[in-house]
Amino acid sequence: MTVHHDQRADGAATRPTTRPGPPAPAPGPEAGASGRSLPRSLPRRLWRGRPEDPRWARPAFLALLLATAALYLWNLSASGYANSFYSAAVQAGSQSWKAFFFGSLDAANAITVDKPPAALWPMALSVRLFGLGSWSILVPEVLMGVGTVAVVYAAVRRRSGPAAGLIAGAVLALTPVAALMFRFNNPDALLALLMALACHLVVRALEDGRTRWLLWAGAAIGFAFLTKTLQAFLILPPLALVYGVCAPVPVRRRIGQLAAALAAIVVSGGWWVAIVELWPASSRPYIGGSQNNSFLELTFGYNGLGRLNGEETGSVGGGGGGGGGSWGETGWDRLFGSSIGGQISWLIPAALILLAAALVATRTAGRTSVTRGAFLVWGGALFTTLLVFSYMQGIFHEYYTVALAPYLAPLIGMGAALLWQRRTGVWASLALAAAMTATAAWGYVLLDRSSDYLPWLKWLVLAGGLTAALGLLFAGRLGRRLALGTAGLGLAAALAGPAAYTLTTLNEGHTGSIVTAGPSVAGARGGPGGGGAPGGQGPGGGFPGRGQNQQGGNAQDGNQQGGNAQGGNRQGGQGLPGGGVPGVPGRVGTGDTGGAGGAGGLLNGAGVGTEARKLLATDADRYTWAAAAIGAQNAASYQLSTGEPVMAVGGFNGTDPSPTLARFQQYVADGKIHYFIASGTGGGMGGSADGTSARITAWVEANFTKVTAGSATFYDLTQKATG
Repeated sequence: MTVHHDQRADGAATRPTTRPGPPAPAPGPEAGASGRSLPRSLPRRLWRGRPEDPRWARPAFLALLLATAALYLWNLSASGYANSFYSAAVQAGSQSWKAFFFGSLDAANAITVDKPPAALWPMALSVRLFGLGSWSILVPEVLMGVGTVAVVYAAVRRRSGPAAGLIAGAVLALTPVAALMFRFNNPDALLALLMALACHLVVRALEDGRTRWLLWAGAAIGFAFLTKTLQAFLILPPLALVYGVCAPVPVRRRIGQLAAALAAIVVSGGWWVAIVELWPASSRPYIGGSQNNSFLELTFGYNGLGRLNGEETGSVGGGGGGGGGSWGETGWDRLFGSSIGGQISWLIPAALILLAAALVATRTAGRTSVTRGAFLVWGGALFTTLLVFSYMQGIFHEYYTVALAPYLAPLIGMGAALLWQRRTGVWASLALAAAMTATAAWGYVLLDRSSDYLPWLKWLVLAGGLTAALGLLFAGRLGRRLALGTAGLGLAAALAGPAAYTLTTLNEGHTGSIVTAGPSVAGARGGPGGGGAPGGQGPGGGFPGRGQNQQGGNAQDGNQQGGNAQGGNRQGGQGLPGGGVPGVPGRVGTGDTGGAGGAGGLLNGAGVGTEARKLLATDADRYTWAAAAIGAQNAASYQLSTGEPVMAVGGFNGTDPSPTLARFQQYVADGKIHYFIASGTGGGMGGSADGTSARITAWVEANFTKVTAGSATFYDLTQKATG
């Protein structure tokens, strides 16, 4: 039987593309007389790596992982509880297994977050083991980032060699939005890890046609669905198409394997959905983000088609028809604009050029070429996600673009390695030079958008990149050392801009619901730290009364530092989350803050001072909920501060019909809620003036006694108003 071996970009033969396994390696220096390898110690195997790799490969890979971990752990606690919305759910899951399973916002299980709970589970387990704190919440996210770098390295090394793997890993680690989200507690870190793993497993399946790799890929995508619902399915069309066309097995077997992979997705992603949908609604928490207490409605509505067409019932934004809307202009150049460009787009032009060149280079390869299949898998995932992000009209935040990073990095590593191997050809050297020129020019443009940010760096990037591009034109005729020096200069110029943005990101704390990486950028909707509202309402793209790039400080024991306002660039304090004083960016205050009765905002939590905590803690064990508040961020701040369950009326936006006025009145009559936290935001956060949250607020204000603690206002639901 003839077995076709595809060629790796570094010239080494890879595994065959048909079912038979690789030939046995020739006996080496560690083999005995019989030709069998002698056992090696585990530390030596870990340090040396695979016999076919150069001796420097494994130490360099371990150094990459160590450097990534050190970078991401640096200054980690500056973000406090980061997004208090998810931190409150993590706290609840660490106290109640029921809250853990459902992803409830509070341990008494009033309502869930507006996502499935898989991303919360690692953090909740960490908090159960180590106690509630910034590090116990965020270190699991760092480990996911390091794991994603490891997966990308492994995938690229397997096809293109260790040098290409190191380049891909470095590109991913130094992508600004990746450095942001792998230190933040939103679901995107776990999603990126699982998506990278799924693509890697599909490429493995292309090598030998074994069903098990597709089943594991399906399981990864199914678990990604439990992380961020339908976003996990964006890459399914290209992955299925590539395997269906390029797999080294007969057509009938390919169809059967894809059907089995689909079954793996349904099982791994559907078991939790089935339990939730079959569980009696009266004994489980309300499904946050839905209007009918249904996870399927949440999946296909608010978190599904609503994100594409902008029709998200209960959202505070969306409706981007006609090429733009509350969440920014849509179009092919959306990801290159002021708000998003510096997050992810540094190497997108180069990746597209390298992808096109690689497909040209492999145009004469057979149908089962694994090298071409790998480019199609990673390139298809990148292109599909780019397309959806560019034109989706619903809720869209800058940090969503971290999903592109695990697809972008392999294309850079594999593409550069493939063209470098063929650099003696004119077309290959031209493609390398074109990719380098595009990277240098675009890096200059991105850096120029922040005129006061390292103004000399843009010139170094431009000069270094163009010099490297000129050298790459003649790389095939240069001596080895000079050619490698040129390549090194090009790599340094390509990574200088994103590395600078990444270091800036690591040096700042980030809190709230909308965060961005890097420095402030002219014309952007938001900036470092937190802040930024849909459509850019208010000064600098924040909510009315908030300065651009305001980051909520973290209050503890009544001492609060306003966080990271653009003018002052002050660091948010460590400890319990809160918001800066609304309307006063960067102000340093003490005690309870938040104006409007001490409440925070829709996107950032409230500052909780000593008096408020003492008030809520009094007799808290006599009640199911120590308090209720409109909107999840407000409730989360008080819950994290006191350690007691706080009901989030209306869910994240205050627009969910949970609880109904009648149910809330029954809770009060049964003595289950002690206080109601005044929001002072008429209409109930993002709700309408006649919505459920507003009706509950009006009923409370008309019937119960007002209590103040510091500058915060509460209503004691055990004391009827007099007069």
